[in-house]
Amino acid sequence: MRDNETIIRELYTFAEGGQMDMEAFVSAFSDDGYMTDIPAGATLRGKAIGDYLETLTAAFPDIHRELFSIYVAGNVVVVELAIRGTHTGALSLSAGTLAATGRTVDVPCCDVFHLENSKVTSFHCYNAASVMQQQLGIAGS
Repeated sequence: MRDNETIIRELYTFAEGGQMDMEAFVSAFSDDGYMTDIPAGATLRGKAIGDYLETLTAAFPDIHRELFSIYVAGNVVVVELAIRGTHTGALSLSAGTLAATGRTVDVPCCDVFHLENSKVTSFHCYNAASVMQQQLGIAGS
């Protein structure tokens, strides 16, 4: 049985721009597992998780998650990271769609995962959405 840190490290590789494998990403979740984008207030399950990440990857095809620190406490894995990429595709926002700006983003983030039986039961993504908005030139919009 793989340890929880290995499972989460592998999960991140499935969501990298250029080598995305959304089927593998989604299959890492338990049947009732979910992902919540905390700043957006969006909770997703099943295929909707993959759709959400594919939308982000369409806006940032070179998306990369730089993992800085990983902390494991039993079935909980906490990851400090930055989400980086170049905005070359349309980005869906609550206020509408933002056309490609060509700007790069470097967004601080902290992800918290809970696992049971080698499957993700919950994934809470605490990303600094306001930092991304500033970097894309839409802060205060």
